[in-house]
Amino acid sequence: MGVDLGELFTKESCGFKDFKERVIVLDAHNMLHQFLSSIRQRDGTPLKDSQGRITSHLSGLLYRTAHMVQTKIRPVYVFDGQPHPLKARTIRQRRQRKEQAEREWKEALEKGDLETAKSKAQQTSRVTSEIIKQSKQLLEALGIPFIQAPSEGEAQASYMVQRADAYAVGSQDFDCLLFGAPILVRNLTSSERRKLPSKQAYTSVHPERINLESGLQRLGVSREQLVDIALLVGTDFNDGIKGYGPKKSLKLLKEKGRLEQALDVLPEPRLSSDEIETLRKIFLEPTVSTDYSLQWQKTDPDTVIRLLCDEYQFSRERVKPVLEHFSLFHEMTKQKNLFDF
Repeated sequence: MGVDLGELFTKESCGFKDFKERVIVLDAHNMLHQFLSSIRQRDGTPLKDSQGRITSHLSGLLYRTAHMVQTKIRPVYVFDGQPHPLKARTIRQRRQRKEQAEREWKEALEKGDLETAKSKAQQTSRVTSEIIKQSKQLLEALGIPFIQAPSEGEAQASYMVQRADAYAVGSQDFDCLLFGAPILVRNLTSSERRKLPSKQAYTSVHPERINLESGLQRLGVSREQLVDIALLVGTDFNDGIKGYGPKKSLKLLKEKGRLEQALDVLPEPRLSSDEIETLRKIFLEPTVSTDYSLQWQKTDPDTVIRLLCDEYQFSRERVKPVLEHFSLFHEMTKQKNLFDF
């Protein structure tokens, strides 16, 4: 998802201790997609309750958030709103890829090829309105604040960090940098390893921090030029120019200054000046909300147990110890708030 500009930016390896008592705004859609993709059984089937309802997202959300509050990170989740009209084609293409992966998953199961089956199954994840509703219910019961963005969640999260209401955006997507996130933190996972795509092998995973301003200075470009680079590479809102990756696009923008001044050297099909301006505004003038509040409330353990254990058959023996982390976290945030005032 999004545009991959990772090779242009220096990533600082860090640990959870580096974000102690920091507010991290989390891209909820990005994180839920991770849970739905990775938390699956051996044949690729997602976790489900006895009624066949998917619960992978609830499991991931509970344990990932618990790990963050245990390390004294102050998490906030931001949910996507209405997508920009120019994202319609990307959404349609993603849906088609998921449908194809679902067919290949079933074919692999019929052949008894569990490795391929699980790999294909991980590509079928869908964050539905019901999954979002359940996730918000769990967060509310846990006392963790969440915000409904009017449009792109990454834009809302980036805006909150720009306002100094949070320290960083927590997401895997580099689009946050295009939206102006001063600091992006990737790999905020409770596990220290991640399975490599389509392989029975794992790689070490640690949080990494990317600073937008120092990155732009090192590259010798402005944020506006970074957006132009992304438009050449291709974003969720446009296809990009064939043959132009991050480094080639960077070189061209440093030579030409602006994308409009590079149109004469680009192959067809290419963007018009009006299309470029429209796309730029998506990133440079995004639709965001100023009406939000960051309050970490006391966890309601009875509601959490009722939701997870009574409704979706989670184990009480596994959920109750996790709730202790939230109780301790609430005491810490309450003392911190009193100190702040």
